Amino acid sequence: MAYAIQWLRSLVFNAVMYLLMLVYALVYLPWTLVSPYGALAACHAYARTVIWMAGWMVGLKCEVRGTPPTEEALVAAKHQSFLDIIMIFDAIPHGKFIMKALLLYAPILGQYAYRLGCIPVNRGKKGKAIAKMLADVKSGEALPGQLVIYSQGTRLAPGLKRPYKIGTALLYEQMGQTCYPVATNAGVFWPRRGIYRKPGVAVVEFLEPIPPGLTKEAFIAQLEEVVEAASDRLLEEAGFKPPA
Repeated sequence: MAYAIQWLRSLVFNAVMYLLMLVYALVYLPWTLVSPYGALAACHAYARTVIWMAGWMVGLKCEVRGTPPTEEALVAAKHQSFLDIIMIFDAIPHGKFIMKALLLYAPILGQYAYRLGCIPVNRGKKGKAIAKMLADVKSGEALPGQLVIYSQGTRLAPGLKRPYKIGTALLYEQMGQTCYPVATNAGVFWPRRGIYRKPGVAVVEFLEPIPPGLTKEAFIAQLEEVVEAASDRLLEEAGFKPPA
């Protein structure tokens, strides 16, 4: 019975969450059309609302640990669910994501991502997209901010492992900025697929920053080591037990 009630609460939460996405998009549309700051304000307001709703509607609290960057920086994060996207974005002043080019055609999401300055990439063309972004920032055509990349390239269920892609190291080298590793256990409570939201405390943790100047090989090895170790610790804290 308790599971059924929580499932119904989750269903209502999801319905309201996606309805509000449309509402916020329409309310902030005039500002967004004339300034990227409109898109930034809309997405921050939406992220805060979803986090607040999750706490009282489904009993899912959200906690950010560590020190998020406020300066221009690279953020290399573990990706388990839509929730970690929301939590990371809410924690930093101007988040811009490396995203699949196909998402630009998604209603609402694509238009707002474009105005935020997110970087759409096709497989094998990430370097060109990053080079253009850096040129736009330098010329003043793009807002500076924190560029978020998911180093494993996709969402992974808690406990699953996948090698870290060299693209993150190339980006680190090209940008010449400090990298902030980010660990999470959000997938325990908000899975990749499905309606059910589990009560508890979802954590996103900003780890000790990695300064610029490392070799690509040293950087990617250090990034993977610290993010995976911290994520495993957070999974254990959440009571998650990997399948045998």
